[in-house]
Amino acid sequence: MKRLDVIDGMRGYFLLFMLINHLVFTGGLWLVQINHRNLAFVEDAQGFVFLSGLLTGMVYARKMMKDGHAAGRNRIWSRVFELYRYAIGIVLVILSLQILLPDAAAIWANWLGNTRLDDLLRLAAIASFLFQPTFMDILPQYVVYMFFAPAIIWLCIQGRWKTVAIISVLVWMAAQLGLQRLFTYPLSNWLAGGENKEGIRASFNLFGWQIVFFAGLIAGTLTSLKKVDWQSVFDPQKDSLAKAALAVCAFFLPLRILTAHGMMPGVVLEKFGPMEVRADFGPVYLLNFAAVTYGLCWLLIAGPRHDNAAIRKIAAGLNGLFSLSYLQLLGRHSLQIYVWHVLIVYGVVYIDGRFGAFSDLTKTAITFGSLALLSLPALWRERNRQAPPAKTTQAKAAAAMETTAS
Repeated sequence: MKRLDVIDGMRGYFLLFMLINHLVFTGGLWLVQINHRNLAFVEDAQGFVFLSGLLTGMVYARKMMKDGHAAGRNRIWSRVFELYRYAIGIVLVILSLQILLPDAAAIWANWLGNTRLDDLLRLAAIASFLFQPTFMDILPQYVVYMFFAPAIIWLCIQGRWKTVAIISVLVWMAAQLGLQRLFTYPLSNWLAGGENKEGIRASFNLFGWQIVFFAGLIAGTLTSLKKVDWQSVFDPQKDSLAKAALAVCAFFLPLRILTAHGMMPGVVLEKFGPMEVRADFGPVYLLNFAAVTYGLCWLLIAGPRHDNAAIRKIAAGLNGLFSLSYLQLLGRHSLQIYVWHVLIVYGVVYIDGRFGAFSDLTKTAITFGSLALLSLPALWRERNRQAPPAKTTQAKAAAAMETTAS
């Protein structure tokens, strides 16, 4: 299977489980428990953000090398404005539905706050990404990271990727120490206006989560520049780092099970809790994510060439999973699918609020119906897809990468 097909399949996998995890029903949904996030401090959002950075580096580094920094920068910023339009557009659609649908304002109150179309200050906060309604927060951070991507890619092209990595780590450390609060707290108080209103609202600390995106961006840029041979990095005969990654995952497994089910002893949680703050992408999340990412990449790249038959079977299973046409279809149109998934999530919670509570069987049926609906934007975008004319091998690869990026 081609490298880009694998990435598309993985993005589709994360989008699929992102939808399941975001569906909210009265009494909960049992399908939410069938997820890797209950076995590790690794979630779909992390994988999605990392792969977005990876593809950004793979696609635009080559364009920047070919056409120059300015041309590459303009292509990326054009993409930024497209993402921004989607991010703001979905908010306006939901706020319009809030007016049209009976009881929508009450049902969505916890997700939208007191946001209304006639509240210009709140709309300005949303437009500047200072206030982010629930489940609409991945695109804003993606827009911010993409805005800085041209400079990061150019530095990597100049051979200064280590400098970029060091700066990224330092910014992540600043997030863990809460240094951003020197600016965000006064700004949040000003937005609240001294009244009983929300100020800044965001699920992700941009300083903390940037390490996920820019790690992917560095890897993607180096891949596009052919500065790293991943077949050599993930050598089936050199599995010491893979074993270390497995050990880290095994260490965090019981801890995640305990925290997922509220069984962590309070005396331990008092110390453990500050280290696993999801919003800041705390040390627990960083270490576990790094271990899972390395282990998964090793299985996908080195696994098929390993002498151990069990490892080859695991690798074949993973490749088979990410080769599912449904997942790859979602992954090829990840931006549109993500925006559409927000509308589905708001629609499902509205139906549940108006007509619930539903039985487990009904909630399961609604979930699978939502998963079927998830592919509609992708099917619509590919409705007139035709086989491309004959091209050189290099041109075909470039066209495939451009399609994947969109």
